[in-house]
Amino acid sequence: MEAFNHNLANLFSQLGLDNATESIEYFLQTHQLEQQQKLSEAPFFTFAQHQFINEAQQQDADWCEVIDQLDTLLRK
Repeated sequence: MEAFNHNLANLFSQLGLDNATESIEYFLQTHQLEQQQKLSEAPFFTFAQHQFINEAQQQDADWCEVIDQLDTLLRK
């Protein structure tokens, strides 16, 4: 069984975003979700990013925990 290291930096990389610590912090400071807004429908993601997030959540994939973490961070 292969162990995956799914953390915020790896998620940003998977989404095609810069995964440097400073870039992640900047992203979190400049992007917010409304209370009722789903992460998979966030206007700042591309179609492919929406699709990845949505599919990962629907399939309860290994990425779900870190996707939930990102969701929480965008609501602060």
